[in-house]
Amino acid sequence: MALADTHVRPGAKPQLPEAVYDALTGIDLVLHAGDVVGRDLLLELSAFAPVHAVLGNNDHELVGVLPETLTTTVEGVRIGMVHEPGPRAGRMSRLRRRFPDCDLVVFGHTHEPCDEIGVDGQRLFNPGSPTQRRRAPYRSYGLLDVHEGAITSHRIVQIPAT
Repeated sequence: MALADTHVRPGAKPQLPEAVYDALTGIDLVLHAGDVVGRDLLLELSAFAPVHAVLGNNDHELVGVLPETLTTTVEGVRIGMVHEPGPRAGRMSRLRRRFPDCDLVVFGHTHEPCDEIGVDGQRLFNPGSPTQRRRAPYRSYGLLDVHEGAITSHRIVQIPAT
C-alpha cells in the first residue's frame, strides 16, 4: 500500500479513514511518502506490515528518524521515495535524475493522486492523501503489486466521501 500526506496529529483517533484500515489487512508492505506528522501513525501502520517512510515538510517530530529520500528493492522492483517532487513542470526528468536506477518513484506533498509513466518508462506514483483532499478531486491511497521484477498492478483508490 502507498500512502502520503496523512497529516495525523498525535493522539487522533481514528487516525485514518476506515477504508484505509480495511485495505491494510493482508498487505505486505506500506510505503509512506511523507507528512506522517507523528510516530503514533508509524507504529500503528507497522502493526499491519513493515513500513518504509520518508520525511515530509510537516514531519518536525520525525527529523532524524526518517530519511529525506529512500531507495529499496521489493520483489526485484527498485523503488525510490521522496516527499516533495518539485514543480509539475520538469517533474518527470527531475525524478529520473534523482532516482536513475528506480523503476518506480513514490512521492507526496501535492495531495493530488498521480499514476503516470515518466522518463524511460519510470512509473511515477503519488497516492494522494487519505485525510486532506485540498486541490485533489477526492481523498485517496494507492495499491501496488510487484512480482519478479515487474509492477504487475497499480491503482489509486478513491475514498468514499463521508
